Amino acid sequence: MKKTFLITAGIALLAINSYAQDARSKIQLGLKAGLNYSNIYDSKSEEYDANGKFGLAAGGFLAIPIGRFLGIQPEIMYSQKGYKQSGSVLGSNYDFTRTSHYLDIPLLVSIKPTDVLTFHVGPQFSYLMRQKTVLNTGLGTVIGENDFDNDNIRKNTLGAVVGVDFNFDRVVFGTRAGWDLQNNNGDGSSTNPRYKNVVVQATLGFRLF
Repeated sequence: MKKTFLITAGIALLAINSYAQDARSKIQLGLKAGLNYSNIYDSKSEEYDANGKFGLAAGGFLAIPIGRFLGIQPEIMYSQKGYKQSGSVLGSNYDFTRTSHYLDIPLLVSIKPTDVLTFHVGPQFSYLMRQKTVLNTGLGTVIGENDFDNDNIRKNTLGAVVGVDFNFDRVVFGTRAGWDLQNNNGDGSSTNPRYKNVVVQATLGFRLF
């Protein structure tokens, strides 16, 4: 009886392992959603203090295998980025929050050493759809939207992404870190502060097939 049980368990483990390996060799489509924690950094090391802020992230991915251990994974994501800042001007306190709504399209190379772990690295194209700025002062609140339209703000930005996915059957927990390779300031004539976005992202996904 014990020998039969061990043989059965061994066969089951081999079957599970075989399924996991086969799954890495299949095209997979999925959806995911989660949170960003974003901030900015100055592209020429000039002093500009800012605090990070949370935002939403949601979209989909397509995993295309190149053999069992390598693949390509294009994604399309709605991604909220931005920053917060507070301070005092002439004795009056203020709070400043900027939320930028992006369409992010990363094209990632996937490295799949096991059925559980997938590492990703690659470029990312980001398109700025709209932007909202909220300024709170002692005199009231000022809200501005799409204020980049006539201010030479770069709408198309090239960036880079690295990350890792943890795969549990159809469920995928993903983490990403991304940063802009181009600053927001177009040809440099904008009066807005010059900066690049940096984002840490965590998502929960589900493979449709």
